[in-house]
Amino acid sequence: MAVVAVVAVFVVRLVTIQIVQADTLNAASFDKLSASTSIYGLRGDIVDADGTVLATTVLRYGVTASPKSVTDFTRTAADGTTSTVTPTQAAAEIAAITGQTADQVYGTLTADPTSNFAYVVKDIDVDAFRAIRDLGIPWLYYESNPVRTYPNGAVAGSVVGFMGEDGEGKPTGSAGVEQIDNQCLVGTDGLETYERGADGVAIPGSTVTTTQAVDGGTAVLTLDSDLQWFSQQALVDRIKETGAAWGTVVVQEVKTGKLLAVADYPSVDPNNIDGTPSTDRGSIAFQAPFEPGSTFKALTAASVLDAGLANVGTQVEAPYIYTDPNGASTRDSEFHVDPLRLTFAGVMQESSNTGTAMLGELLTPEQRYNYMQAFHIGSSSEVGFPGESGGILSPWDQWDDQTNLTTTFGQGVATTAVQMASVYQALGNGGVRLPVQLVEGCRQPDGTMTQVPDATGTQVVSPSAATDTINMLETVVTGGYAKADLQIPGYRVAAKTGTAQMSDGNGAYGSSYVTSLAGLAPAEDPQYVVSVTIAKPVTIESALAAAPVFQKIMSQVLKEKRVLPSTEPGPDLPTTY
Repeated sequence: MAVVAVVAVFVVRLVTIQIVQADTLNAASFDKLSASTSIYGLRGDIVDADGTVLATTVLRYGVTASPKSVTDFTRTAADGTTSTVTPTQAAAEIAAITGQTADQVYGTLTADPTSNFAYVVKDIDVDAFRAIRDLGIPWLYYESNPVRTYPNGAVAGSVVGFMGEDGEGKPTGSAGVEQIDNQCLVGTDGLETYERGADGVAIPGSTVTTTQAVDGGTAVLTLDSDLQWFSQQALVDRIKETGAAWGTVVVQEVKTGKLLAVADYPSVDPNNIDGTPSTDRGSIAFQAPFEPGSTFKALTAASVLDAGLANVGTQVEAPYIYTDPNGASTRDSEFHVDPLRLTFAGVMQESSNTGTAMLGELLTPEQRYNYMQAFHIGSSSEVGFPGESGGILSPWDQWDDQTNLTTTFGQGVATTAVQMASVYQALGNGGVRLPVQLVEGCRQPDGTMTQVPDATGTQVVSPSAATDTINMLETVVTGGYAKADLQIPGYRVAAKTGTAQMSDGNGAYGSSYVTSLAGLAPAEDPQYVVSVTIAKPVTIESALAAAPVFQKIMSQVLKEKRVLPSTEPGPDLPTTY
């Protein structure tokens, strides 16, 4: 009876364990013996319009060890012979691959003999990882870690951006396109589980993927990386020649609004963020507004022509100093005793402030303000660049008399380099302003393109007003003071120089200047805009600081894009009377 009773107890307990509590006990056992690891969903690439990779994710590897399992092990050679390898020998073999010393590796392996985990080396490349793995050391383990890298370094670095961390310490885009298109680029991590033995080592064949990882999409930019590199080189060379503080170059496609190059100096190399001061890590072309000066006169001219208040031949007697009926006054940059007898085209060619003010005031302040808004002055571009400025444009009814006068020729209003390029894009496109594009879209892993920006244009001035303005700007290249630095053999070019005083930071103008130049080519059918800005030049304080950069880059654009030379002469507009 006693034996029966004991057997009965065991039977009941056995049934309870194997049937009644089976699921619960199996789950508890699995939790103790199983482990899970993340499968990284890789962050997507950033590429230029031709597919050149500007940012990508590569895997780096970490090697860990289980110190309490570090012992001699047997190695079998290719010919079948075996040998015993000691921890000291293994440490020397590892060190020969990683560049560490054998003592460093051995010290890591033996520092805490009771531990089940220790890092041997971090962030090695795939070749080093494979070499260590092929040593066949049983108590070594491996982990992968995605690392962001930028193959072209500082080329478009300020535009591409770089990585940072979110509020939870996870990697995220924190500048430039990395931030703009973070939603496109970010991958979704997966999960895999495996069972492990008492020693913590994974049991072969027990790994199960519970959640598949999904890689991020590819952000396709409108930039041309070759042209971007050329523009940055031309800009930095001129900055050094003139002793300037900073500068920008913007190249835009007239018929699409796409940005082909956005060069900034200073710029950042995303591979070495700490090598650049934090104040210089953004894109000046998007983020730094400045008073454009005379390049803004093209907008004023197009507005007056569009309103039908003047034509290219309208005659003006431009004095050296002009005082309007409200008592506000301005002067030309070059002294002249007698008034200049200029046509509207001549006002553009001579860049007369007084002539521009007299013609600009044919429009009411409200009318001029509305035209500025139509050209997107005062509003940031459609790119949505992080920290992008919309410029500075006060409401017209807050202008004092002096501001009302100076805004006709680009002072008392501030724009970004991208905004000024956009103004000239509209003029070259028959008066139709197109949204500024930097990102063409997000290419998903299956090849579909999403997040494609709207490319609907807006007619800001009439086609005739736009064409007449370009014709007048062509006289700047054929007869203006900077013509030798603007002409491109075989092509008709329309451009406007600009030199504006810079603020001293206390509400007044200082002694420094920002020089700029914006233009289009070929003038008879504009295809490309090039806008150059150079701030605080020392050796040359006129637009001649920017003109050679414009000529060099526009020549490169026309050559690279295989634009046919002009075959018809430009209009012979009278500039004086």
